[in-house]
Amino acid sequence: MSSNITITINNQEVQTTEGEFILNAARANDIFIPAICYLTRCSPTLACRICLVEADGKQVYACNAKSKDGMNITTSTENIEKERRAIMEVYDVNHPLQCGVCDQSGECELQNYTLEMGVDSQSYAVKDVDRSDIDWGHIHYNPGLCIVCERCTTVCKDMIGDNSLKTVPRGGDALEAEYKESMPKDAYAMWNKLNKSLIGLTSGEEMLDCTSCGECAAVCPVGALVDTHFIYKSNAWELEQIPATCGHCSAGCQISYDVKHTNIADNTKKIYRVMNEWNYVSLCGAGRYAFDYENRVEGKDEAAFKAAVEAFNKAESIEFTSTITNEEALILQKIKEKTGAKLVNKEAKSFQTFLNNYSEVSGTRLYSNDLKATHNSNFVVSIGTAIKSDNPNARYALNNSMTVNKGAGLYFHPVKDPVIEGLGKSIMTVEHAPLQEEVALYLILDLFADKEKLPSDIVEYLSSFHSEKTVTVSEVIKEKIVEMVTETKVNEETGEEEEVEVEKSKMVPKKIEKEVVVDDNALLDILGLADGFMDDLNKNLNKKDTFALIAGPDLYNHPNSKNCARLLALIEKCTDFKITMIPSLTNTLGVSLICELDDEATGYTVGYNVKADFTLSALGNGDLDMPAINQQEGTLTSINKRVNPTNAALPYNGYVLNDIANELGLKADLTIDYTQMLPVEAGFKAVHFDELPNHYDNDGTEHRGYLLENVKVKKSTNQKVSEFSNDKLEGSLIYLANPVRQFTDFTYKCTNVDEVSGIYMSEDYLNSSDFNEGDSVRVKTDNGELIANVVSDNKISGDIVLLPTFDSNLNSEALFSGYRFSLASIEKV
Repeated sequence: MSSNITITINNQEVQTTEGEFILNAARANDIFIPAICYLTRCSPTLACRICLVEADGKQVYACNAKSKDGMNITTSTENIEKERRAIMEVYDVNHPLQCGVCDQSGECELQNYTLEMGVDSQSYAVKDVDRSDIDWGHIHYNPGLCIVCERCTTVCKDMIGDNSLKTVPRGGDALEAEYKESMPKDAYAMWNKLNKSLIGLTSGEEMLDCTSCGECAAVCPVGALVDTHFIYKSNAWELEQIPATCGHCSAGCQISYDVKHTNIADNTKKIYRVMNEWNYVSLCGAGRYAFDYENRVEGKDEAAFKAAVEAFNKAESIEFTSTITNEEALILQKIKEKTGAKLVNKEAKSFQTFLNNYSEVSGTRLYSNDLKATHNSNFVVSIGTAIKSDNPNARYALNNSMTVNKGAGLYFHPVKDPVIEGLGKSIMTVEHAPLQEEVALYLILDLFADKEKLPSDIVEYLSSFHSEKTVTVSEVIKEKIVEMVTETKVNEETGEEEEVEVEKSKMVPKKIEKEVVVDDNALLDILGLADGFMDDLNKNLNKKDTFALIAGPDLYNHPNSKNCARLLALIEKCTDFKITMIPSLTNTLGVSLICELDDEATGYTVGYNVKADFTLSALGNGDLDMPAINQQEGTLTSINKRVNPTNAALPYNGYVLNDIANELGLKADLTIDYTQMLPVEAGFKAVHFDELPNHYDNDGTEHRGYLLENVKVKKSTNQKVSEFSNDKLEGSLIYLANPVRQFTDFTYKCTNVDEVSGIYMSEDYLNSSDFNEGDSVRVKTDNGELIANVVSDNKISGDIVLLPTFDSNLNSEALFSGYRFSLASIEKV
């Protein structure tokens, strides 16, 4: 654990932690040190070198030099200012003078630093090369504007884990030799590197092969990388930034919608792009590109509204999804209390039940960890989740742990995942059979639990899987070999040379085989792990001291989900792992804490974003329109147990759920009047919506809404866990999961997120089967059947195919019994 220390920057005492980069310590205390290439949460690249400072009389780079107690730092000297100006002159060499039409103009760091350093003349020149624009799909690259700061390659490697970008040769002339003698040292070194390089693709293909998050364009300080849909659409200063929370997955990422009028003939507001505070939070492709899902309504449909009120009055059930705000969830709960209608949300109900079962052993309503703590861990386990699509920020946390913290991890899942395997050698993927999540949880207890803290019956149960076996191992030893050799020596008495025999010894390696008794753990065999698994695990565990576990939706609907929940609680109590659970949808956690949910809908049913006898729809396909999340004020509860505010980016002219509630006798002027009424007994706070902050400090401290209180609950008197069943699903398997960038019908509706609906098969599976992309196939299980087109997906591998949920017209869930895996027959139509 790093200790707190005091350093001095420009005669100001600063508190930081030992080993923190000087640049981060300065930023946390609002002390300006210029830097272009460095990204918080990522590794330093030393590409720009303008963060030069003087530390204890020695010139160092603030992004890479670590703080030491008592260190004295000066951020500006005559030599440093000379270096910085020269570096900025070099950056401006051959940089196209097209600020008037550049998409980055007005928020360009090259502009800012050129002015900051007072660059008003040019001392250097070099012949330019052809740097034509390149279209990489969702990203457009302009090499002429690129300053090769390497922020894009760094964020792709350290934060996202795609490793899709790299520096490639520029092909330009070498710098003239005289510059090496006449230029400041760091400016010449930076220019020499800059002059040799551009950005290219690691795949060698013409298009980016990645998860399409757009983070590379977000961090680009100039106009070199731009989202293709945004090119030449707007000047930065014309856009109004609306702070909000992403409404797609449970990560609850902070975003801003950049909004202005549609065109000179249409004053209607339109979202042009989504931005993020990339030093503190990274977005996935859905968060960045799936923004035009609003429900355009010209006015209030009074007849439809009257019918909606009548429907609620006679409804026996209300069925809804978790893509709603906390306030809307509370309104539905109050309608239930007033009318007696059942409240049905199956995925939230399963999560609610899972949390309750977990609480019976843990004694707390919620799990202990969050994704920020996972980022900072150096050993992470993921179990029960297709992590890259269930919650992309959980995948980023896993990757960041391994790259920046030099960590390692275990990824338990039946679906082979090339994206996860590509994160590095320190991630060990365990491809177990479906239904064996319980076995994996028992293995984690067996490997990591303090047996003194575990209940004795579990210790006894775990020991039953251990036995001894004798194995033959090879070992190399050093063996002493003695031999007589003839040497020529001078006789001391006669002075003449003579040959004598002398004894010489040497150590030589010798390979031997021996029998040893070792522990035989049957849990490893059940999960299909190779003999070398424990050796690799022990190697990866070396010097690891902060442990995090991410659990996901495969566990919530597992046939023995109660046992899985209790095992997770035991892992939390008896190991060093801190647990984070991935809520299934946008606001599943909020809904599960606010609503008293029923199991099944019966009788006349009103649906909210669910097809029913009467349907309220933010998608515009129901009996009464509702606003989408990007048209609402309200709060969303994230995986990090934070209640985050979101604001309306676009207008909505129709009725809202609060209007119906008022007709039913629940009086509130605005939907956000319910923000302060969220249940404090569930961990919420009685805070007015307008009092909720939504920003970060320079040191990364998050001021967004508030953290839920992790309420203590009464433990169950019966905390026993059951023995696992060794059942397996053997045969042709399907898995209920989405491809990257898709979550719900709302992402599917968006223009710039173009994954198609269908049944997703890996390239391996297609190559070994009779199916081809585009084929129409019938998928049949014991629960039903559907017809869909085959889609090739290079982000999965193996022979388990994916049925997505983002297209409700496919009705994929109807083929499953709750658990996300199912046996199926697949045949061409």
